[in-house]
Amino acid sequence: MQIPFLDMKAPYLELKNELDMTYQRVMESGWYVLGKEVEAFEQEFAQYCDVKHCIGVGNGLDALFLILKAWGIGEGDEVIVPTNTYIATWLAVTYTGAKVVPVEPDERTYNIDPNKIEVAITEKTKAIIAVHLYGQPADMPAINEIGKRYHIKVLEDAAQAHGATCYGKRVGGLGDAAGISMYPGKNLGAFGDAGVVTTNDDETADAVRVLRNYGSRVKYHNEVVGHNSRLDELQAALLRVKLRHLDEWNQRRMEVAQRYLYELGDCKEILLPYVPEWAEPVWHLFVIRSQKRDELQKKLTQHGIGSLIHYPIPPHLSGAYKEYGWVKGYYPIAERMANEVLSLPVGPHMKDQAKHVIEKIVYSVGEGI
Repeated sequence: MQIPFLDMKAPYLELKNELDMTYQRVMESGWYVLGKEVEAFEQEFAQYCDVKHCIGVGNGLDALFLILKAWGIGEGDEVIVPTNTYIATWLAVTYTGAKVVPVEPDERTYNIDPNKIEVAITEKTKAIIAVHLYGQPADMPAINEIGKRYHIKVLEDAAQAHGATCYGKRVGGLGDAAGISMYPGKNLGAFGDAGVVTTNDDETADAVRVLRNYGSRVKYHNEVVGHNSRLDELQAALLRVKLRHLDEWNQRRMEVAQRYLYELGDCKEILLPYVPEWAEPVWHLFVIRSQKRDELQKKLTQHGIGSLIHYPIPPHLSGAYKEYGWVKGYYPIAERMANEVLSLPVGPHMKDQAKHVIEKIVYSVGEGI
Protein backbone atom coordinates (compact mmCIF):
# COMPACT_ATOMS: atom_id res chain seq x y z
CA MET A 1 0.00 0.00 0.00
CA GLN A 2 1.28 3.46 -0.95
CA ILE A 3 0.18 6.27 1.37
CA PRO A 4 1.26 9.78 0.33
CA PHE A 5 1.92 12.29 3.06
CA LEU A 6 -0.90 14.40 1.64
CA ASP A 7 -3.14 13.59 -1.30
CA MET A 8 -3.36 16.89 -3.17
CA LYS A 9 -5.60 15.57 -5.93
CA ALA A 10 -8.32 14.10 -3.69
CA PRO A 11 -9.96 17.42 -2.70
CA TYR A 12 -10.45 18.29 -6.35
CA LEU A 13 -11.90 14.89 -7.18
CA GLU A 14 -14.37 15.07 -4.29
CA LEU A 15 -15.60 18.53 -5.34
CA LYS A 16 -14.96 18.23 -9.07
CA ASN A 17 -18.42 19.24 -10.27
CA GLU A 18 -18.63 22.28 -7.97
CA LEU A 19 -15.09 23.39 -8.75
CA ASP A 20 -15.42 22.93 -12.50
CA MET A 21 -18.65 24.94 -12.60
CA THR A 22 -17.00 27.66 -10.52
CA TYR A 23 -14.01 27.78 -12.84
CA GLN A 24 -16.28 28.20 -15.85
CA ARG A 25 -18.24 30.96 -14.11
CA VAL A 26 -15.13 32.98 -13.36
CA MET A 27 -13.55 32.46 -16.77
CA GLU A 28 -16.74 33.52 -18.51
CA SER A 29 -17.09 36.61 -16.30
CA GLY A 30 -14.15 38.39 -17.92
CA TRP A 31 -13.11 39.87 -14.53
CA TYR A 32 -10.07 38.35 -12.82
CA VAL A 33 -8.67 40.74 -10.20
CA LEU A 34 -10.43 42.32 -7.17
CA GLY A 35 -13.97 41.65 -8.24
CA LYS A 36 -17.16 40.11 -6.90
CA GLU A 37 -15.64 36.71 -6.11
CA VAL A 38 -12.96 38.25 -3.87
CA GLU A 39 -15.54 40.45 -2.15
CA ALA A 40 -17.83 37.47 -1.55
CA PHE A 41 -15.05 35.27 -0.19
CA GLU A 42 -13.83 38.06 2.08
CA GLN A 43 -17.33 38.40 3.54
CA GLU A 44 -17.81 34.66 3.94
CA PHE A 45 -14.45 34.02 5.57
CA ALA A 46 -14.85 37.02 7.89
CA GLN A 47 -18.17 35.54 9.01
CA TYR A 48 -16.53 32.13 9.46
CA CYS A 49 -13.83 33.63 11.72
CA ASP A 50 -16.36 35.94 13.45
CA VAL A 51 -14.41 39.09 12.56
CA LYS A 52 -15.36 42.41 10.96
CA HIS A 53 -12.80 42.37 8.17
CA CYS A 54 -11.13 39.91 5.80
CA ILE A 55 -8.76 41.18 3.12
CA GLY A 56 -7.57 38.84 0.38
CA VAL A 57 -3.85 39.01 -0.45
CA GLY A 58 -1.35 37.10 -2.53
CA ASN A 59 -0.08 34.64 0.09
CA GLY A 60 0.38 34.07 3.81
CA LEU A 61 3.80 35.73 4.02
CA ASP A 62 2.40 38.89 2.45
CA ALA A 63 -0.50 38.79 4.90
CA LEU A 64 1.88 38.92 7.88
CA PHE A 65 4.15 41.51 6.28
CA LEU A 66 1.31 43.85 5.27
CA ILE A 67 -0.14 43.77 8.79
CA LEU A 68 3.21 44.70 10.32
CA LYS A 69 3.65 47.47 7.74
CA ALA A 70 0.10 48.71 8.39
CA TRP A 71 1.08 49.04 12.04
CA GLY A 72 4.07 51.20 11.08
CA ILE A 73 6.65 48.64 12.20
CA GLY A 74 10.05 49.05 10.60
CA GLU A 75 13.74 49.67 11.09
CA GLY A 76 14.73 50.08 14.73
CA ASP A 77 11.74 48.09 16.01
CA GLU A 78 11.67 44.58 17.44
CA VAL A 79 9.10 41.82 16.97
CA ILE A 80 8.91 38.72 19.15
CA VAL A 81 8.67 35.49 17.15
CA PRO A 82 8.67 31.78 18.06
CA THR A 83 11.91 29.86 17.59
CA ASN A 84 9.87 26.87 16.43
CA THR A 85 8.05 27.88 13.26
CA TYR A 86 8.32 28.00 9.50
CA ILE A 87 10.75 30.71 8.39
CA ALA A 88 7.96 32.77 6.75
CA THR A 89 6.99 34.03 10.20
CA TRP A 90 10.44 35.53 10.61
CA LEU A 91 10.74 36.75 7.01
CA ALA A 92 7.65 38.92 7.41
CA VAL A 93 9.42 40.81 10.19
CA THR A 94 12.69 41.05 8.29
CA TYR A 95 10.94 42.49 5.22
CA THR A 96 9.83 45.47 7.32
CA GLY A 97 13.41 46.16 8.44
CA ALA A 98 12.59 45.28 12.05
CA LYS A 99 14.58 42.83 14.18
CA VAL A 100 13.32 39.35 15.07
CA VAL A 101 13.51 38.46 18.77
CA PRO A 102 13.08 34.68 19.12
CA VAL A 103 11.31 33.07 22.08
CA GLU A 104 11.35 29.33 22.78
CA PRO A 105 8.19 27.15 22.74
CA ASP A 106 6.35 25.19 25.38
CA GLU A 107 7.70 21.67 24.85
CA ARG A 108 4.25 20.15 25.29
CA THR A 109 2.38 22.20 22.68
CA TYR A 110 5.27 23.30 20.39
CA ASN A 111 3.78 26.83 20.45
CA ILE A 112 5.45 29.94 21.85
CA ASP A 113 5.66 29.80 25.65
CA PRO A 114 3.86 32.81 27.20
CA ASN A 115 6.02 32.44 30.31
CA LYS A 116 9.12 33.23 28.26
CA ILE A 117 7.77 36.24 26.36
CA GLU A 118 8.01 38.92 29.01
CA VAL A 119 11.77 38.65 29.50
CA ALA A 120 12.25 39.26 25.76
CA ILE A 121 10.37 42.58 25.76
CA THR A 122 12.34 45.81 25.44
CA GLU A 123 11.39 49.42 24.78
CA LYS A 124 11.80 48.61 21.08
CA THR A 125 9.27 45.75 21.06
CA LYS A 126 6.30 46.60 18.87
CA ALA A 127 4.56 43.25 18.29
CA ILE A 128 4.34 39.59 19.29
CA ILE A 129 3.64 36.98 16.62
CA ALA A 130 1.80 33.94 17.98
CA VAL A 131 1.88 31.00 15.58
CA HIS A 132 -0.85 28.37 15.84
CA LEU A 133 1.59 25.65 14.88
CA TYR A 134 0.48 22.36 13.33
CA GLY A 135 -3.16 23.46 13.66
CA GLN A 136 -3.21 23.90 17.44
CA PRO A 137 -3.95 27.39 18.80
CA ALA A 138 -1.41 29.18 20.95
CA ASP A 139 -2.42 30.32 24.44
CA MET A 140 -3.94 33.57 23.22
CA PRO A 141 -5.47 34.87 26.50
CA ALA A 142 -2.04 34.72 28.16
CA ILE A 143 -0.30 36.31 25.16
CA ASN A 144 -2.95 39.03 24.80
CA GLU A 145 -2.63 39.90 28.47
CA ILE A 146 1.08 40.53 27.98
CA GLY A 147 0.40 42.57 24.86
CA LYS A 148 -2.12 44.77 26.63
CA ARG A 149 0.09 45.26 29.67
CA TYR A 150 3.01 46.47 27.55
CA HIS A 151 0.93 48.14 24.80
CA ILE A 152 2.26 45.72 22.20
CA LYS A 153 0.32 44.46 19.19
CA VAL A 154 -0.45 40.73 18.97
CA LEU A 155 -0.42 39.15 15.52
CA GLU A 156 -1.74 35.64 14.88
CA ASP A 157 0.04 33.53 12.29
CA ALA A 158 -2.88 31.19 11.60
CA ALA A 159 -1.49 29.63 8.42
CA GLN A 160 -1.98 26.10 9.75
CA ALA A 161 -5.10 26.51 11.85
CA HIS A 162 -8.16 27.32 9.71
CA GLY A 163 -11.12 26.61 11.99
CA ALA A 164 -9.20 25.84 15.19
CA THR A 165 -10.60 27.22 18.43
CA CYS A 166 -9.11 28.58 21.64
CA TYR A 167 -11.53 28.66 24.58
CA GLY A 168 -14.34 28.18 22.05
CA LYS A 169 -13.36 31.08 19.76
CA ARG A 170 -12.00 30.54 16.28
CA VAL A 171 -8.50 31.69 15.43
CA GLY A 172 -8.29 34.71 13.16
CA GLY A 173 -10.03 37.00 15.61
CA LEU A 174 -8.07 36.32 18.79
CA GLY A 175 -5.38 38.99 18.44
CA ASP A 176 -5.15 42.46 16.91
CA ALA A 177 -4.97 40.87 13.45
CA ALA A 178 -4.19 37.55 11.79
CA GLY A 179 -2.24 36.57 8.71
CA ILE A 180 -3.47 33.34 7.12
CA SER A 181 -1.93 31.36 4.29
CA MET A 182 -4.14 29.44 1.88
CA TYR A 183 -1.36 27.56 0.14
CA PRO A 184 -2.71 24.37 -1.53
CA GLY A 185 -1.60 22.06 1.27
CA LYS A 186 -3.42 23.96 4.03
CA ASN A 187 -6.69 22.84 5.60
CA LEU A 188 -8.35 25.52 3.48
CA GLY A 189 -6.09 25.60 0.46
CA ALA A 190 -6.37 27.32 -2.90
CA PHE A 191 -5.08 25.90 -6.18
CA GLY A 192 -2.06 28.16 -6.07
CA ASP A 193 -0.74 30.80 -3.68
CA ALA A 194 -3.31 32.77 -1.70
CA GLY A 195 -3.74 34.39 1.70
CA VAL A 196 -5.90 36.68 3.81
CA VAL A 197 -5.70 39.18 6.62
CA THR A 198 -8.42 39.09 9.27
CA THR A 199 -9.02 41.73 11.93
CA ASN A 200 -11.64 43.57 13.94
CA ASP A 201 -9.66 46.81 13.72
CA ASP A 202 -10.97 49.24 11.08
CA GLU A 203 -7.69 51.15 10.72
CA THR A 204 -5.63 48.00 10.19
CA ALA A 205 -8.10 46.68 7.60
CA ASP A 206 -8.14 49.98 5.72
CA ALA A 207 -4.35 50.23 5.67
CA VAL A 208 -3.91 46.64 4.42
CA ARG A 209 -6.47 47.18 1.64
CA VAL A 210 -4.50 50.19 0.42
CA LEU A 211 -1.10 48.53 0.79
CA ARG A 212 -2.08 45.37 -1.11
CA ASN A 213 -3.10 47.39 -4.19
CA TYR A 214 -0.11 49.61 -4.99
CA GLY A 215 -1.01 51.97 -2.15
CA SER A 216 -4.18 52.98 -3.96
CA ARG A 217 -7.90 53.18 -3.24
CA VAL A 218 -8.69 54.80 -6.59
CA LYS A 219 -6.80 53.77 -9.72
CA TYR A 220 -3.76 55.97 -10.42
CA HIS A 221 -4.16 57.77 -7.07
CA ASN A 222 -1.36 56.29 -4.96
CA GLU A 223 -1.48 57.46 -1.36
CA VAL A 224 1.51 55.47 -0.08
CA VAL A 225 4.27 53.21 -1.39
CA GLY A 226 2.21 50.05 -1.70
CA HIS A 227 2.61 46.52 -2.99
CA ASN A 228 0.99 44.21 -5.50
CA SER A 229 -0.47 41.42 -3.35
CA ARG A 230 -4.02 40.63 -4.37
CA LEU A 231 -6.06 37.47 -4.06
CA ASP A 232 -7.25 36.79 -7.61
CA GLU A 233 -10.85 36.11 -8.60
CA LEU A 234 -10.35 32.49 -9.59
CA GLN A 235 -8.65 31.47 -6.34
CA ALA A 236 -11.26 33.35 -4.32
CA ALA A 237 -14.09 31.58 -6.13
CA LEU A 238 -12.52 28.13 -5.65
CA LEU A 239 -11.88 28.90 -1.98
CA ARG A 240 -15.55 29.76 -1.57
CA VAL A 241 -16.41 26.22 -2.64
CA LYS A 242 -13.86 24.62 -0.31
CA LEU A 243 -14.86 26.82 2.64
CA ARG A 244 -18.28 25.19 2.62
CA HIS A 245 -16.58 21.84 3.28
CA LEU A 246 -13.89 23.00 5.70
CA ASP A 247 -15.57 21.96 8.95
CA GLU A 248 -16.38 18.50 7.59
CA TRP A 249 -12.81 18.02 6.37
CA ASN A 250 -11.43 19.22 9.71
CA GLN A 251 -13.65 16.66 11.43
CA ARG A 252 -12.20 13.93 9.23
CA ARG A 253 -8.69 15.04 10.19
CA MET A 254 -9.73 14.92 13.84
CA GLU A 255 -10.95 11.35 13.48
CA VAL A 256 -7.61 10.25 12.04
CA ALA A 257 -5.75 12.13 14.78
CA GLN A 258 -7.88 10.57 17.52
CA ARG A 259 -7.14 7.14 16.13
CA TYR A 260 -3.41 7.85 16.18
CA LEU A 261 -3.62 9.14 19.75
CA TYR A 262 -5.55 6.11 20.96
CA GLU A 263 -3.74 3.33 19.10
CA LEU A 264 -0.17 4.67 19.38
CA GLY A 265 -0.52 5.53 23.06
CA ASP A 266 1.52 2.56 24.27
CA CYS A 267 4.35 2.90 21.76
CA LYS A 268 7.69 3.38 23.42
CA GLU A 269 10.19 5.66 21.67
CA ILE A 270 7.33 7.95 20.55
CA LEU A 271 5.98 11.12 22.14
CA LEU A 272 2.46 11.95 20.97
CA PRO A 273 0.94 15.46 20.66
CA TYR A 274 -0.44 17.12 23.77
CA VAL A 275 -3.70 19.09 23.54
CA PRO A 276 -4.70 21.51 26.33
CA GLU A 277 -8.31 21.21 27.45
CA TRP A 278 -9.08 24.72 26.16
CA ALA A 279 -7.82 24.01 22.63
CA GLU A 280 -9.55 22.37 19.70
CA PRO A 281 -6.91 21.80 17.03
CA VAL A 282 -7.68 21.09 13.38
CA TRP A 283 -4.69 18.78 12.88
CA HIS A 284 -3.08 20.42 9.90
CA LEU A 285 -0.18 18.20 10.93
CA PHE A 286 0.05 15.26 13.30
CA VAL A 287 3.54 15.57 14.75
CA ILE A 288 5.18 12.88 16.87
CA ARG A 289 8.62 13.00 18.43
CA SER A 290 11.25 10.29 18.66
CA GLN A 291 14.95 10.18 19.38
CA LYS A 292 15.04 7.56 16.64
CA ARG A 293 13.15 9.78 14.22
CA ASP A 294 15.39 9.22 11.20
CA GLU A 295 15.29 5.44 11.57
CA LEU A 296 11.49 5.51 11.94
CA GLN A 297 11.06 7.70 8.89
CA LYS A 298 13.24 5.35 6.87
CA LYS A 299 11.10 2.37 7.95
CA LEU A 300 7.89 4.17 7.02
CA THR A 301 9.32 5.03 3.61
CA GLN A 302 10.18 1.38 3.05
CA HIS A 303 6.54 0.53 3.76
CA GLY A 304 5.30 3.13 1.26
CA ILE A 305 4.19 5.63 3.91
CA GLY A 306 4.96 9.31 3.32
CA SER A 307 6.12 11.48 6.20
CA LEU A 308 7.79 14.88 6.51
CA ILE A 309 9.84 16.84 9.02
CA HIS A 310 8.33 20.17 10.11
CA TYR A 311 10.92 21.65 10.35
CA PRO A 312 14.44 20.24 9.94
CA ILE A 313 16.29 23.55 10.35
CA PRO A 314 15.19 26.13 12.94
CA PRO A 315 15.16 29.66 11.46
CA HIS A 316 17.97 30.82 13.74
CA LEU A 317 20.34 28.24 12.20
CA SER A 318 19.37 28.99 8.60
CA GLY A 319 21.65 30.87 6.26
CA ALA A 320 19.04 33.62 6.01
CA TYR A 321 19.83 34.71 9.57
CA LYS A 322 23.55 34.01 9.79
CA GLU A 323 24.28 37.71 10.40
CA TYR A 324 22.70 37.38 13.85
CA GLY A 325 25.55 35.08 14.87
CA TRP A 326 23.40 32.33 16.34
CA VAL A 327 25.07 28.92 16.63
CA LYS A 328 23.92 25.45 17.61
CA GLY A 329 22.84 25.37 21.23
CA TYR A 330 21.53 28.94 21.26
CA TYR A 331 17.88 27.88 21.26
CA PRO A 332 18.04 24.28 22.49
CA ILE A 333 14.30 23.53 22.64
CA ALA A 334 13.70 24.42 18.99
CA GLU A 335 16.85 22.54 17.99
CA ARG A 336 15.81 19.44 19.93
CA MET A 337 12.41 19.50 18.26
CA ALA A 338 14.00 19.84 14.82
CA ASN A 339 15.98 16.67 15.51
CA GLU A 340 13.01 14.65 16.80
CA VAL A 341 9.75 15.71 15.10
CA LEU A 342 8.06 13.66 12.40
CA SER A 343 4.74 14.46 10.72
CA LEU A 344 2.48 11.51 9.89
CA PRO A 345 -0.18 11.51 7.14
CA VAL A 346 -3.39 13.09 8.47
CA GLY A 347 -5.32 14.39 5.47
CA PRO A 348 -9.13 14.44 5.23
CA HIS A 349 -9.10 11.83 2.46
CA MET A 350 -7.15 9.06 4.19
CA LYS A 351 -10.15 6.75 4.70
CA ASP A 352 -8.79 3.54 6.28
CA GLN A 353 -5.13 4.24 5.56
CA ALA A 354 -4.47 5.26 9.17
CA LYS A 355 -4.72 1.59 10.16
CA HIS A 356 -1.78 0.73 7.91
CA VAL A 357 0.30 3.63 9.27
CA ILE A 358 -0.38 2.57 12.87
CA GLU A 359 0.44 -1.09 12.17
CA LYS A 360 3.80 -0.24 10.61
CA ILE A 361 4.76 2.17 13.42
CA VAL A 362 3.85 -0.38 16.11
CA TYR A 363 5.79 -3.05 14.24
CA SER A 364 8.84 -0.82 13.79
CA VAL A 365 8.87 0.25 17.43
CA GLY A 366 8.43 -3.36 18.53
CA GLU A 367 11.47 -4.33 16.46
CA GLY A 368 13.49 -1.53 18.11
CA ILE A 369 13.19 0.54 14.93
